[in-house]
Amino acid sequence: MTMHAPISQSQRASNSGALVTAAARCWRRARDGGAPVQQSLYAMLAPNDCGLLAPVFDSLMTLCEAALGRKIAVGSIFLSQDELLLLGLLDGSRQRHACIACAEGAASALDCAICSTRIMMALVMGRALP
Repeated sequence: MTMHAPISQSQRASNSGALVTAAARCWRRARDGGAPVQQSLYAMLAPNDCGLLAPVFDSLMTLCEAALGRKIAVGSIFLSQDELLLLGLLDGSRQRHACIACAEGAASALDCAICSTRIMMALVMGRALP
């Protein structure tokens, strides 16, 4: 059974980091539990009108793991180093080429996923692009 933690409207509007972290943790639980990942993400995101982001987060997390060459670690109470990396990549405070050494194909795919995630989050959440 997959547990979902909805994100409040005010939290979604004021802190996209909480949305990214919740999505990463949901994604990890679904992957590790053998649950349908996009359906799990959608169930968590839809109550806050962010269901459209389910395939976006699935792609981002999958490509991030491929670039890292290992499973992404998520935290519980505190953010993991991987969650901090993901947040930094999305807010622009960290650059992929300085943080993740990987093959050119994986790097290019991850760079596209980062840009796509930024765009989709801005569109869905009605915010300006970083």
